[in-house]
Amino acid sequence: MRFLINTLFILFAIFSSGLHAADTGWLQPANTGWMTENSPRHVDVRLLSSTQENGKIDILLDVKLEEGWKTYWRSPGEGGVAPEIKWTSPVSSVDWQWPAPGRFDVAGVSTQGYMGDIVFPITVTSDEKLDKLSGILTLSTCSNVCILTDYPFELDLTEPVSADFTWAFNQAKGGVPPTSGLVEQVLAGFSGNKLIVELQKSTDAEWGKPNIFTDVIEGAALGVPKIKISGNSLIASIEVSDDWGGESPNLIGKDISFVVTDGDVSQQITAKVTPYTGSGISEGGTSIPLWQIIVFAILGGLILNLMPCVLPVLAMKLGSVLMVPQGEQKTIRRQFLLSSSGILVSFWLLALLMTLLRVGQQAVGWGIQFQNPWFIGFMVLVTALFTANLFGLFEINLGSKTNTRLATAGGHGNSGHFWQGVFATLLATPCSAPFLGTAVAFALAAPMSELWLIFTALGLGMSLPWLLIAAFPAIAKLLPKPGAWMSKLRAVLGMMMLISSLWLISLLIPHFGATYTLVIAIAFLVLLIIFIAKNNGLRKAILPFIVFALLASGFSWMVLEQKSGSQSMVKDSVNWQPLTEQAIVQALSDNKRVFIDVTADWCVTCKANKYNVLLRDEVQQALSAPDIVALRGDWTKPSPEITAFLQKRGQVAVPFNQIYGPNLTEGKILSTILDRESLLSIMKEAKGAEK
Repeated sequence: MRFLINTLFILFAIFSSGLHAADTGWLQPANTGWMTENSPRHVDVRLLSSTQENGKIDILLDVKLEEGWKTYWRSPGEGGVAPEIKWTSPVSSVDWQWPAPGRFDVAGVSTQGYMGDIVFPITVTSDEKLDKLSGILTLSTCSNVCILTDYPFELDLTEPVSADFTWAFNQAKGGVPPTSGLVEQVLAGFSGNKLIVELQKSTDAEWGKPNIFTDVIEGAALGVPKIKISGNSLIASIEVSDDWGGESPNLIGKDISFVVTDGDVSQQITAKVTPYTGSGISEGGTSIPLWQIIVFAILGGLILNLMPCVLPVLAMKLGSVLMVPQGEQKTIRRQFLLSSSGILVSFWLLALLMTLLRVGQQAVGWGIQFQNPWFIGFMVLVTALFTANLFGLFEINLGSKTNTRLATAGGHGNSGHFWQGVFATLLATPCSAPFLGTAVAFALAAPMSELWLIFTALGLGMSLPWLLIAAFPAIAKLLPKPGAWMSKLRAVLGMMMLISSLWLISLLIPHFGATYTLVIAIAFLVLLIIFIAKNNGLRKAILPFIVFALLASGFSWMVLEQKSGSQSMVKDSVNWQPLTEQAIVQALSDNKRVFIDVTADWCVTCKANKYNVLLRDEVQQALSAPDIVALRGDWTKPSPEITAFLQKRGQVAVPFNQIYGPNLTEGKILSTILDRESLLSIMKEAKGAEK
């Protein structure tokens, strides 16, 4: 243990003959059956106190340990028991302050505690006026053996107290780590089974011999920090498991308390654990502030409008402006405000869903509703209705009331415009746009108030184009005047919505199988052709028939290829292995690199990453290298293992890609939208030295 320079002064002040205070003298242990009169004492214990003022009593507990013996800090580590007092007097609260500890490793067991002489300042509060203060101190001391000893004591609070005691008490408090002075920036991140703590000193001075002593986190066991320093920056990696040595619980959103020391200087730190992406203080960043997350949420929501999931709805919405008579800007404004309100209400409903799932301790994530076949079926029905409406099929003879209701649902009534906003939001959820993942991950780990604030910002971001047209309706009127081209535009929009509907039908393959899904898609296309022919005549149905036949052929080919195990036109030559934490650990122990891909069939961004990056020749070659282990996780259906894997890395959405290696043992998370050059560069960075 490190000796504080002023300890001798404290002891001198406390035990000088001129000091007057309540004093127990050197205590005798209660359980001395193992001792004889000549047994050597390995520890001496003494308590002194002030009188009671305003209900408070200051106490000094002095523990003098013989050489080779130690006692423990408030969080002992892997073994040991912290000193404790069981009060027999009426005590309402206790403020036990702990000097900075040291670390002792014996036979592979690491503990945190003290050796030599140590003085603990303690402040006790009682609601009653006390003349005496009594209790039993339980002290664990260890050498080659460990002894748990009880020391009954009684302090006479009527004894006068001199200024020397107050001075000694304040000096003892000086040995307690303050909450500032040593560290200026703190980042606590969680990834995999590791807690990463990054610290930057308050000055430009380099770290000397730093150490970190962690407090207990409920349900988790923390290992000994492995510390790397670079100038005035420090990175500590701490292995985490559960109380039984198994998989680590998710620490994101929890508070961690620890003491950092550097020589004779120390600091008590409390920080909230956030997702760790490998980009922290050492790379010029800090823990992301809330205002920045709000900006990310607005940008992420805005970019969702450009995703292929949402673009057909926005295009259809702009097309509906052509139905508004010239000069009626109020009508355009009302329509787009209603659609914007539908988007906002949808994000609030998503926030409510996430809140209920969090309260129920259920898995939460962006787009997880697409793991449910009933939700997919509902979305197929909605897109099918929109498709039929755009192809003009609501003119079939269903009766005047039904026609009116369907036309209104198609977007020409007030409620229709609101539901268009809702529909656009539902289609957006399988898309992971840039900035979106960071904002949603932060929201799901944040307090409830911040979760709702961030989801509101997401809704506002997605509503921005719609609100812009509501604020300046003249923008929409810049479209060409109505004419014959409108019918062609309507047909194009109908095709876009039809493709969206077929894509949604394809998501049913993992749930119903390829054959039944193919039957549903073909039946849908056949019904469309029949209704088009019935409404417009056989001649006008010839072109749609040819187009739909091509779509049916393409869909059938895709389904049959997927059924046979090949899911792309370009062959994937990478030997993908099932994703597990153990596979990562094993690969790193073999000095290999690891590429992780978590995907889902319903994730549009995953498909874009696959065809634009992962199937490129250079990437295929890199991922097929002998020292590469490629791991893939499928989140198409609910998977507790994949959900837990993502949550440990602070992720709530797919795609998710991460790279490990001898030079990236903590792992590096890649951007949501993959970039070929960046991926190959990080793969090269992760490679260790050649053996």
